[in-house]
Amino acid sequence: MNLDLSSPSKAVVSVTQLNRDVRMLLETGFPSLWVAGEISNFKRYDSGHCYFSLKDANAQVRCVMFRGRAALLDFAPREGLQVEVRAVVSLYEARGDFQLTIEAMRMAGQGALFERFEALKKQLAAEGLFANERKQALPHFPRRIGIVTSPAAAALRDVLTTLARRMPNIEIILYPTAVQGADAAKQIARAIAQAASRNEVDTLIICRGGGSLEDLWSFNEEIVARAIAACPIPTVSGVGHETDFTMADFVSDVRAPTPTAAAELVSPNRAELLQRLSQLKQRQLRVLQYQLQQRMQQLDQLARRLIHPGQRLSQQKTDLHNQARRLQQAMRFSQQQRTQALARQALQLSYARPNPTLIRPVLQQKQQRLQRAIQRMLEQRQQYLKQAQLQLMPWDPQQVLSRGYALVSRPNGQIVRSALAVRAGDALQVRFADEQISVEVRQGIIQQPELEL
Repeated sequence: MNLDLSSPSKAVVSVTQLNRDVRMLLETGFPSLWVAGEISNFKRYDSGHCYFSLKDANAQVRCVMFRGRAALLDFAPREGLQVEVRAVVSLYEARGDFQLTIEAMRMAGQGALFERFEALKKQLAAEGLFANERKQALPHFPRRIGIVTSPAAAALRDVLTTLARRMPNIEIILYPTAVQGADAAKQIARAIAQAASRNEVDTLIICRGGGSLEDLWSFNEEIVARAIAACPIPTVSGVGHETDFTMADFVSDVRAPTPTAAAELVSPNRAELLQRLSQLKQRQLRVLQYQLQQRMQQLDQLARRLIHPGQRLSQQKTDLHNQARRLQQAMRFSQQQRTQALARQALQLSYARPNPTLIRPVLQQKQQRLQRAIQRMLEQRQQYLKQAQLQLMPWDPQQVLSRGYALVSRPNGQIVRSALAVRAGDALQVRFADEQISVEVRQGIIQQPELEL
């Protein structure tokens, strides 16, 4: 903001304008930066926004963290907690309060540790230690469960209490180790290797209670991660609270949000199993009772159908007697039916049989009529024949021959119709009205030469 003091009217600005210009100057003049301090006067409103002060030994500054950013935190901010925040320097215009608008928050000292955590996580992931293919399934009914933790840890009491409540008959073997401190990571790895070499448990729980990132750092060491990866026993990681994630969680076969949850994952619920067994027992009893009732009914039905052999023979004898009586009745009825049918047919035939005394005069009359008809027909045919003879008589060859004609033919019967067909030396047959003679031609007809005109 540029103020021109030479003109009094231009130098006068409103408070609103002043605060706005100062806010713009702060937000543009300072980049986003990390600030370390202790949380004081922390309040989270129903809206989800968080308001607090960040202080050190000599100063403090007001801070605001809006709901969207606060929801991304993996821990719960509280009074007196040492944190590091990434913030934008700003000004609350309504009251002119200098404040920091928080964009991210982490536990104090987590920057370097977080970088180490991310680097190791990336390395182990590249080696395949987090791959699902190498994860083992937990046994449904383990006989022994191993626990890698401190004997004085509250997490051990939680796990033992949960296991005793859920399945008290499971044997527990403790592999004691420190879970916090400079040498804790080596002790944890040694305890895991001991459990693997002894191979006396079905499932191994690696657990401890909640704490800061530094408190849980032993479970982020590479030696612990590789010991878990090399363990042939199915492993369950139950380190810290639900929002805490360690390298052990990623390498283990199963990650539990808390030690108590780890105990619940590895142990079947005895009460639920007993209830389930009771339900199965009741169901089986109902099934058996139903089947028994069905078989009893079937037995009763078979018993009703079962008949003594003597009674069966008596029944069959009665049935045979009834069948014989019915057969005799049927035969008599059939004979009666046929007798009646034969009588009806005989009556019908008696009506159809002719009476010779009545029919003989009729037959004689018809015989006389037939003889007269035949006689008339013969006379008519004779008359027709005579007329036909008279009509054919002029065409009779014999009649022609009797008038002086002769019929000339060759020996084979072929008629000679012209003298031109005859040659000297031909043998001919000449038939007269009364006889036939054979002749030989001595001279044929001499043909006259045709005159030329």
